[in-house]
Amino acid sequence: MSWVSLEKINKRMAEITGAEVGATYKKYVDGIALGRAQTPEDVAGLVSYLAGPDSDYMTGQAPLIDGGLVYR
Repeated sequence: MSWVSLEKINKRMAEITGAEVGATYKKYVDGIALGRAQTPEDVAGLVSYLAGPDSDYMTGQAPLIDGGLVYR
């Protein structure tokens, strides 16, 4: 994620929640098991895997690319 996008998200979340700029994003990231937000490269890695021969036996799955967010 570009810093420009992250700054816009932080500013908007501060407007919505009344928290300091960056506070809601930090709280969100702290709730992720891997300790960081996802990047486009994280998603691209899964797409590459699914398009390649290593996934030829995979069927009916719904993979999560969230760094462990659902496990917090």
